Amino acid sequence: MWALAGAGGGSGFGQRTAPPRVPVPPTRWQLLLGRLEHGLERHWPRLTAPVERAFAKFDLVPDLAEDLGSARWFRGFGTMLGLGAAAVLMWPSFAPLQAAPLTLLDDAAHDEFRVQGIRPLAFGADNGRRMNATSAVIPLAAAPERPSIDLTATLGAGDSFPRMLQRAGLASTDIVRVLDLVGGQVKPGAIPEGTRFSIRLGARTSPAQPRPLEQLSFRPRFDLALDIRRSGGGLALASNAIAVDTSPQRIRGIVGASLYRSARAAGAPPSAVQDYLRTIDEHMAFEEIAPGDEFDLVFANRRAGTGEQQPGDLLYAGVVRAGKPVLQLLRWGNDGAFYSPQGMAEGAQETTGFLGAPVNGHITSGYGSRRHPILGYVRMHAGIDFAASWGAPVYAATDGRVSFAGWHGGHGNYVRLDHGGGIGTGYGHMSRIAVAPGMSVRRGQVIGYVGSTGLSTGPHLHYEMYRGGQTVNPMSMTSIVQRATVDPAQLAAFRSKLAQITAIPANRSH
Repeated sequence: MWALAGAGGGSGFGQRTAPPRVPVPPTRWQLLLGRLEHGLERHWPRLTAPVERAFAKFDLVPDLAEDLGSARWFRGFGTMLGLGAAAVLMWPSFAPLQAAPLTLLDDAAHDEFRVQGIRPLAFGADNGRRMNATSAVIPLAAAPERPSIDLTATLGAGDSFPRMLQRAGLASTDIVRVLDLVGGQVKPGAIPEGTRFSIRLGARTSPAQPRPLEQLSFRPRFDLALDIRRSGGGLALASNAIAVDTSPQRIRGIVGASLYRSARAAGAPPSAVQDYLRTIDEHMAFEEIAPGDEFDLVFANRRAGTGEQQPGDLLYAGVVRAGKPVLQLLRWGNDGAFYSPQGMAEGAQETTGFLGAPVNGHITSGYGSRRHPILGYVRMHAGIDFAASWGAPVYAATDGRVSFAGWHGGHGNYVRLDHGGGIGTGYGHMSRIAVAPGMSVRRGQVIGYVGSTGLSTGPHLHYEMYRGGQTVNPMSMTSIVQRATVDPAQLAAFRSKLAQITAIPANRSH
């Protein structure tokens, strides 16, 4: 018979109960460590609080990109210098490494190493993974020369045509003959820098003699190519006139994420795109041009019959939105300046004087360099600030057209007016705008209300003035400005030229 073991209804047969565990009392050191740990947990915050407050008050490692020039910044700079000095002082020193002693090699070992080694190319590389030359190899006294050499030379800045030919290896007699032949078509000094020359030199009678000129081809002008060849023992010139089309080229496309890249992708050359951006910037803020608008530019272009193109000056710059032009600028006059149709039409009118202040308030910050109240560093303050109460009306300085009205980065709610003749004014940090782009405003008309939007520390008006796209001190232009009158015939000629330019078919991009 098997007996059930264990109490409490155990289900196993033949199981034995484990003996009860007797607790071991802690030692004196364990009791002492437990009390110490408990005391530290109770009193640690009270002990460390003064230290934390001291370090919080005297921050030894602040961000050196903030508060430039302050005592906190210099304290952090001193910490950086101290840590660097400590690192240099604790730099480990190493004993000089002992080189292996030199081993004397006899002639047999030296020859063995030489055959198995790889010799640099500078020493001829006559060994390596092959055997050295034996007496069966007969060296040549001189290598045979090539029958002709083809060269390409470029006329650099400050260089001359004769010096370039001399460096190419032409004989003096050939240089004199080439100058005589080229002088009948173009002056050698008038050849532009960057001109490329294709030169072929023939075989010479001896190594001591220069190679004779066989052929010289280059393009001294966009519409002219010259080719000099040796024929019958002498040099002869062949002049080839190149047909050139001087019709202007028009590029029009949709603005994407980048106006520059969109124009380049449409096929506009870099020089024309850069002129276009500079011209647009003088009359319109880039923030006003949004993706989906269209750029429109016309530039002088010369296309040779051989396929080369030579872009010239920008003739027209425009911006189109929803199928309607919002900006049209045409190069006009001997000074090469750009004018809009509105500017030409308003040129015959007389302007009134600029207001002394576009808002009822006093000046708190003038035009020039200052420490920015929010950014904390010195930078150009391109206007003047007027302190005024929140919601005070802001007036137009004089008659003009609203070229921009909306959010303008640090300016917050911003309005820019174009007054013609390259003059413009800007009004920033407004709480509300009362005009829209394209509207015509009169002197003293309310265009918005004082606020503190953008990078601003309180309600005020930031007032700017532009001349030719560059900011100027508004206090220097408070007098009456008279626009020059425009001859009606000249205005009609301007409009006719504008219609002729805008009628050019465009190479569109989508």
